[in-house]
Amino acid sequence: MAELRRRRKELAERVAELTWDLGGLTYEMAVRDHYRLDVLARRASELQEADAQLGEVQRLLASAEAGVHGQCRSCGAVHSRGAAFCWHCGAPLIEEARPSVLQPQSPA
Repeated sequence: MAELRRRRKELAERVAELTWDLGGLTYEMAVRDHYRLDVLARRASELQEADAQLGEVQRLLASAEAGVHGQCRSCGAVHSRGAAFCWHCGAPLIEEARPSVLQPQSPA
C-alpha cells in the first residue's frame, strides 16, 4: 500500500507538471502564431499516458482500501476478500474443488 501511495504521488506530480507544460507550450505557440501540431500531439500523448497510469494506481488503491477482492462471475458485482456468496445475486463465489477422479465421468 505504501508503494502504491508513493507511486500515486509521483504520478500526480508528473500529470500536474505535464499539464502545466502543455498549457505553457500552447500559449507560447499562440503568442507566436506558429503551431506545431506534432509537438502538441506528442506532449498530449505523454500527458495521456501518465494520466492513465495515475488512474490505474488510484483504482488499485481504492480497491485495496475498500477491501474489494473481485467481481461476481454471475452478475459482476464487486465482493470483498473472503466472501463466499455474492451480496447482490447470491451466487457462490468460491468454486468447489474436486479431484478429477471424483468427477462424474460422461459415458463414452
